[in-house]
Amino acid sequence: MEIDEGKFQSLTEKVQRARQEIAKVIVGQDDVVSKLLISLFAGGHCLMMGVPGLAKTLMVKALSEVLDLSFKRIQFTPDLMPGDITGSEVIEDQPDGTKKFTFIRGPLFANLVLADEINRTPPKTQAALLEAMQEHRVTVGNKTYALEEPFFVLATQNPIEQEGTYPLPEAQQDRFMFFLWVNYPEVDEEMEIYRRTTGNLQARLEPVLSGQDLLEIHRIVREIPISEPLQRFVTQMVRCTRVDRGKEGDKVVPDFIRKYLQWGAGPRAGQYLILGAKARAFLLGQSHVAAEDIRAVAQPVLAHRIIVNFTAEAEGVTALHLIQKILETVRD
Repeated sequence: MEIDEGKFQSLTEKVQRARQEIAKVIVGQDDVVSKLLISLFAGGHCLMMGVPGLAKTLMVKALSEVLDLSFKRIQFTPDLMPGDITGSEVIEDQPDGTKKFTFIRGPLFANLVLADEINRTPPKTQAALLEAMQEHRVTVGNKTYALEEPFFVLATQNPIEQEGTYPLPEAQQDRFMFFLWVNYPEVDEEMEIYRRTTGNLQARLEPVLSGQDLLEIHRIVREIPISEPLQRFVTQMVRCTRVDRGKEGDKVVPDFIRKYLQWGAGPRAGQYLILGAKARAFLLGQSHVAAEDIRAVAQPVLAHRIIVNFTAEAEGVTALHLIQKILETVRD
């Protein structure tokens, strides 16, 4: 199916205006904002790591306003139960004197959901969120309720305080398309943040894209073509992370993978590499995927999907170091 060039051009222009609107309230963090948009356009979810005060909540709220989507924030705590986020059924008195069960929707019923400090809540509640992310629906009692589309979850983790937390297992982390690290701003950016936030000026964001536009973007992103050599490049990159490569005939695993990696990435990594590359191409106004698009999304896709071993930890080798070496080893 060929891409509708008129629709493609119209939506990419709206996306550029949306980025300009977001820049009214978010200083710097261009790469993080771009990755959030890429994930949103590909229909994926993000797991974000960063210390408090780096505008993670503000980014998602700004996205919801510019994209004209509903937004809810859930502060995850150790006493949060699944019903607190999915909603629950309550008994209500009817005018005729009878009683009836009524479903009260929880905060998951929004287009953009910020799951703040997801690792602070028990696995049972984490699982309820992750089920909603995967199925786009929630089950309460014996009834299933569909979530409104589009549906996007940004979950955050605090890298400082790890006491009393419930880290996400690798299988649950794999449900997130991207893992993003939010760094401190540069000097000029930090000064601009102070200037904007300590005065009386309040920026007002104008909605640019509708929920229907976003669903149309999802469709267009999947229609963007990717060549067979680039698909093979993605396949080799993902398989390069596996110490156990399966059937004979694959290229030899690099020595640094055997030395430092405990577990490699599964097929979902390849799916997200391709979808992320397509969404990045759309974000840049390109109607085809280039090798650079794949390389640009490799780090956020693979960072939480490859597990280093004790040798790597002892020598200070991180997953990010290995991803860079993989990009240098596997050629398109």
